Parts: sequence; structure tokens; C-alpha cells
Amino acid sequence: MKWKVLVTAPYMQKEIDRFEEFFKENEIEIDVPLVEERMEEAQLIDIIEKYDGVISGDDRFTEKVFAKAKKLKVISKWGTGIDSIDRNAAKTYGVKVCNTPDAFSHPVADTVMAMILSFSRTIIPSDKAMKNREWIKIKGKALSEQTIGIIGMGNIGMRVARRAQAFGMKIISNDIREISNAVKEQYDIEEVSKEELYKRADYITLNCDLNETSYHLLTEKEFAKMERKPIIINTARGPIIKEKDLVEALKNNMVSGAGLDVFEFEPLPKDSPLRSMENVILSSHNSNSSPKYWEKVHQNTLNNLLKGLLEK
Repeated sequence: MKWKVLVTAPYMQKEIDRFEEFFKENEIEIDVPLVEERMEEAQLIDIIEKYDGVISGDDRFTEKVFAKAKKLKVISKWGTGIDSIDRNAAKTYGVKVCNTPDAFSHPVADTVMAMILSFSRTIIPSDKAMKNREWIKIKGKALSEQTIGIIGMGNIGMRVARRAQAFGMKIISNDIREISNAVKEQYDIEEVSKEELYKRADYITLNCDLNETSYHLLTEKEFAKMERKPIIINTARGPIIKEKDLVEALKNNMVSGAGLDVFEFEPLPKDSPLRSMENVILSSHNSNSSPKYWEKVHQNTLNNLLKGLLEK
């Protein structure tokens, strides 16, 4: 075989047999190690020198890993987020990093609205009461009487806004870049400061990238500014929230609840207090779930890999 490739992306691993012909036709030999969630720096350092390419998930590609990657030409990230890859180090060592922009905007935006609807319409506590043989009228609210605050108006943020608009929600938003007038007019968005958003929102949904400006964006300091005791939705990246501060905010009624698909430490520890809180909805970093969009990412990831391997 001409190339040796490491496949660590869990979603690609599950269906790797489907792509046997692609690898054979392009003279690619693959290794598919057991990966629970991601490969850490120490695991990669031990093996990376053998590979010309990687189909990666959220693996920790640090400067130390790149220093060991003597043959590596390309990392083809399965999905969008590349915050786990040291891109400066990749550039220094001449490794191309590819991803699939706007890969899962629709299913992630659906998940945001599903969590908001579950809270607003008291779906989970009502179901629990009925299954406990209780007949209780639990107070809910219509979305049209509430305000959503969207932090991050990229592809996902815009799709959340589109859905929120259809439900008649008041939409306020903040982004590190100025939101275009066309977007604001299309979705009837009021652009506000973060401080104003914290004060006014009934729901705060995080739809921004994880970078130096968004790491621990929400801490005890920010929760103290949230006058309406909002519900926090995070389907972006776990470290955008300082998790121990969120736990305290939930315990002290500084926020009313949280819908979390991502966590500061993944998998979420089994003894995490979040697991026992009734005002929290949890899922296992799975808001991208969609056969249609998975297939799109599969194909783009393979194309990016091949292109990177063939570049001079």
C-alpha cells in the first residue's frame, strides 16, 4: 500500500467497512484502534510516526504529537470543530488540516429547539409524573412569550434563529463579529452586548466556536448577571462553560436549568452532580445525529484525506 492512515473518528469507525473499496482503490492501508471518545496526546505520541494521514475525531493533536509525526501529511477532521488540533503546530510541521464546515447545523439547531421546547412545555416532568401515576398540571410557557439569547451567529446560530423566529420568540444575539444587517432583518434579531443578553434572555444558547475568546465564557461572574434566571443550552463545546460554576448556579437558583450535549470533561464523569439534577437535560455529545448529514461528512472527509495525501 502507498499510504498508511489512522482512523480515530468514532462515527467513521462504526461504518468503516462501507469504505473498503475507496481505501483499496487509493492504495490506503488503515488502522482502526479502539476509541471510546477521542485519543489523547500520550496515545497519539506512541503511534503517530507511522502514519501519512489521519481521519480524526476530537483527538488531542498537540505540538508534541506533531513533533513525532514524521510522515504526517494531512489530518482530515470528521465534522466541523478543530479546536482539539494545534493549528499553529500543524502549520509549523507542514500538516494540512481539513474539516467540513457547516456539517451539522440543521440537526444541532433542531437539538437546541428540542431542549427549549422540553423545558418550556415541561415535557420531561409531565411524563415522569404520569408514569408515577400522578395527575398534575405543571405550569408551562409558550415560546412566543419568551426571549432567546443566541451567543454565536454563525451557521448554527442562524439556523437556531430561523427556528426560534418560526415559534414567535423574541431573538437577541451577540457575536464577536458584527452581525450583518441582512441576517438581523431576515430573522428579526436584535444585536445586543453580552451583558444585555445575560439580563434579558429566558434561554441562552451557546452556538460559538471554542477559542481563546470563548473558553470559560460563562462562569460564576456571568451567571450572577442573569436577572431572569435563564435556562442555559450548550450544544457547542463543553469548556465554553466553567462546569463547576454552572453546577453551583443550578444549586443556588441563579439559573433555572440547563440543556447540555457537551461537557468540560468527556465522557461526563459518572459521579458528576449534573447527572442527578432534575432541572438538567443531558445527552452524550450527540446533537449531530443524522444519517443524511453523517453521509455528507463521510464523503467530504474521505475526499479531504485523499486530496491531502496527493498534494506535493
